[in-house]
Amino acid sequence: MTRPDPFSVLTDARAARVLRRLHEEADKQSFGHALHFLPKLPALLLGRKVALDDATALRSMADKFIALERPQGAFCYQTVRALQAKLVVEFGTSFGVSTIWLAAAVRANGGGQVIGTEFVPEKAARAQAHIEEAGLADIVEIRVGDALETLRTLPGEVDMALIDGFPLKSVDVVKLLQPRLRHGAVVIADNVGFMKGDYRDYIDFMRDPRNGFTSMLIPFKFGTEYSVRTLA
Repeated sequence: MTRPDPFSVLTDARAARVLRRLHEEADKQSFGHALHFLPKLPALLLGRKVALDDATALRSMADKFIALERPQGAFCYQTVRALQAKLVVEFGTSFGVSTIWLAAAVRANGGGQVIGTEFVPEKAARAQAHIEEAGLADIVEIRVGDALETLRTLPGEVDMALIDGFPLKSVDVVKLLQPRLRHGAVVIADNVGFMKGDYRDYIDFMRDPRNGFTSMLIPFKFGTEYSVRTLA
């Protein structure tokens, strides 16, 4: 059986072309990522926290893509299309790969907005350049700084949120967004299976029905938590 092409879901040839190139660039960093996490492997296997403090993480990951895998990107695209989402929020834009997947879907829905967040100004600038190259600058706003500050104001109800920034801040970002998530909104978080210790509080929160979500793990490469807002 031929492996399906994740890019086949895209209806925008320009965005697809840019995404193919960016994913190839991200692939070239895979060995460096593996070396970065190698000393942390025992802690990862034991489910312990391994996330670095913000300053150290910024230094070590400043030139890294930290992108979704291709199938994850296509999955997020399809989720945005299925929700007919008009407002999507992203915690952790990095170089804008996932942002392009999200924005292409919002445009295919007829328009709307993707609000991305990035702590590092230089990374945000590269993301902006990639987004402009993909022809999606009119869909995307990238807010630079701490997401717990930059996401305090939003232009409406949020249809979907992608959580892919500093792991230990993920649950606080969701709590900040929670009042703006519409009934049926989807929250997707990456790397929860790979960094179990760092995402333990996030998983506990999202899987506690008292907090207004139903949630489950989807077995993408590094583990993806898929949550639906059941209480508005």
